Amino acid sequence: MMNNKKPRIPAPINIPKQYTFLIAYRDYLISQTVSAHTRNAYLSDLIQCAQLQHDPLPSWNKEHISDILIKLNQQEKSPRSIARMMSALRSFFKFLREQKLRTDNPLASYKTPKLGRNLPKDLSEADVVALIHAPDLTTPLGLRDRAMLEVLYACGLRVTELIQLRIELLNLKQGYLRILGKGNKERLVPLGQTSIMWLEKYLNEARPHLYRSTIDYVFLTQHGGLMSRQNFWYAIKKYALQANITAELSPHTLRHAFATHLINHGADLRVVQMLLGHSDLSTTQIYTHVAQIRLQQLHAQFHPRG
Repeated sequence: MMNNKKPRIPAPINIPKQYTFLIAYRDYLISQTVSAHTRNAYLSDLIQCAQLQHDPLPSWNKEHISDILIKLNQQEKSPRSIARMMSALRSFFKFLREQKLRTDNPLASYKTPKLGRNLPKDLSEADVVALIHAPDLTTPLGLRDRAMLEVLYACGLRVTELIQLRIELLNLKQGYLRILGKGNKERLVPLGQTSIMWLEKYLNEARPHLYRSTIDYVFLTQHGGLMSRQNFWYAIKKYALQANITAELSPHTLRHAFATHLINHGADLRVVQMLLGHSDLSTTQIYTHVAQIRLQQLHAQFHPRG
């Protein structure tokens, strides 16, 4: 049956009498087809900012902006909240310039705060071992999942790279995979003896039971088709539950663990960058922060003066 329910439109923000100059700005946002949610967010943020200053908002200069940023930080607003408020102020002063009410931009010299990148969830080496050992090896699907987990952790692949891995990209004799990653960039990734062993076991003992067509993907569903990211994500959650792993997981948990554990054991950052297929080293550097946090936790836990 078709769902005819329309998305709920939020009620408009009530603009206090002392801020009636925002009514024209609200009408401007409507004319620019800005969504009701964004309009409300901008107006709410502007009212909050205006309440922190005695001078009327339309007359603010660079000093007012500097002062408001200090006050927002004193209130311990998050970088995300401050960035959103800065966006609202930029939009408001752009409106004033377009209406010929101002010729300058008091925010011209201020950059929007950089939002911190979310750190990957940390998974201990013991948790990785427990997760990898969870599949039932007496079934073809269990053997498949064990091989997938071993390869994922050994190579640090993206989940999409794993499920789209083709037979022709395997070189088990020389011990590497040929991966076509983001932007069609090719890289060679070493497998390691353990993952080679489980891949061979899966290919010899389990895949023939799943193979039903000429499909050349390595890892197949129980019906012989291509696995989806959702299939594999459900499997990871199931095995984490079986292994009593309480850490928060994501589809890329083992990719993150691969990188963090390599760095924990002294791997060079540029080597990890190449293995992960990152085009920019700054993307890989996030794992040094994860490793540092883990080292601090271990120090606090085990050092007699931690």
